[in-house]
Amino acid sequence: MKICKSIDGLRAVIKEGKVPLGLVPTMGSLHSGHISLIRKARSENKTVVASIFINPLQFESTDDLNLYPRSLENDLGILREECVDIAFTPPITEMYPRGFDTIVRLGLASRIFESQFRNGHFDGVSTVVCKLLSLTRADRAYFGQKDAQQGVIINKMNSDLNLGAEIIMMPTVRETDGLAISSRNVHLSPAERKAATILHKSLNLAESMGTKDAQTIKKGMQTMIETEPLARLEYISISDAFTLEEVEQLEKPALISLAVWVGKTRLIDNTTLK
Repeated sequence: MKICKSIDGLRAVIKEGKVPLGLVPTMGSLHSGHISLIRKARSENKTVVASIFINPLQFESTDDLNLYPRSLENDLGILREECVDIAFTPPITEMYPRGFDTIVRLGLASRIFESQFRNGHFDGVSTVVCKLLSLTRADRAYFGQKDAQQGVIINKMNSDLNLGAEIIMMPTVRETDGLAISSRNVHLSPAERKAATILHKSLNLAESMGTKDAQTIKKGMQTMIETEPLARLEYISISDAFTLEEVEQLEKPALISLAVWVGKTRLIDNTTLK
């Protein structure tokens, strides 16, 4: 595996590689969810590039950025084990040099539910993913369904800006008790870890309710979440699975997503109702 810390170095190594090229963008602290993306990329491409870059533009506060878990040497070991060809690990100054002043900002999809609680988050995501797709000229790029709104935004950006990649969304990887695997789960205490299963339980409830009325589903989910004393609901959204516009009746595939604070850790999850 070749490790590139500079953009010029990355381009030079890619130029020597074979196509098609698959890209797996990450912020490190790799877990089984990331590994599922890497293995899918490995099975479909001649060259696999995985980036490890904790993107400061998508954090609302310096405290949150500083708290994000970091484990570069362990991450590189995982990438080697999974036969990744190129690891791209740039410093912040390489991605955003002095004078950097360009932000990729989408329309409606980047301004609704999740972004109302994470100011500027999706501008940061769109900007860094646009840079990575442009730098690698990836044929395919792989993302997890746990960040469903992110997936819709990246698909739209990729299409609108003619970046040329095929965006592959992979199913959320879960623990045996249903909790969506996330790098932030390390911040949960044992009691909070147990309480965090309420997100998946509420989504299971939504799937079993047998109604098309969005408000009824939201109320049922909210009532269940409020039974868990360590959980604090931030939002529940039921939207069109493709446009992310809120719906009142489930007439087409609908994305049910939610954010819940468990202690001091903010967790997200979602499911799609066909």
